[in-house]
Amino acid sequence: MAMSAGRDDGEPMMEMNTTPLIDVMLVLLIMFIITIPIQTHAVKVDLPQNSPSSAPPVEPQKNKLYIDANGNVFWNSVQIDDVTLRQYLDASLQISPEPELHFQPDPNARYDVVDRVLAIVKRANITKLGFVGNEQYRNDF
Repeated sequence: MAMSAGRDDGEPMMEMNTTPLIDVMLVLLIMFIITIPIQTHAVKVDLPQNSPSSAPPVEPQKNKLYIDANGNVFWNSVQIDDVTLRQYLDASLQISPEPELHFQPDPNARYDVVDRVLAIVKRANITKLGFVGNEQYRNDF
């Protein structure tokens, strides 16, 4: 990298080196190009409009599926077997709106029983499933 120091007679150099200035300007230009689209990026969200004429949502019925410590399965406090459970689940899918299914296994229930019941629920294509009673385990961890 050679620099001209002007003439040997001690006169000042008349040309200014603009290469560093151009480098800085290019870096700033690239930074602006990168950051401006991020600042102007927006996600469009369709929010529901509040209308006073809308009726309150229908409260669907709730079914409770409970498994006790001995592995017995209960549908709304009535003991059932796996075939009856599948029939009840298929019948609940026909109701509009679909009822919520509250699933509550006993803490001492065997895992294979809980897994088998959850597999039946999954094969029935239940979409409104909730686990209830988990607050009893809050202090265990």
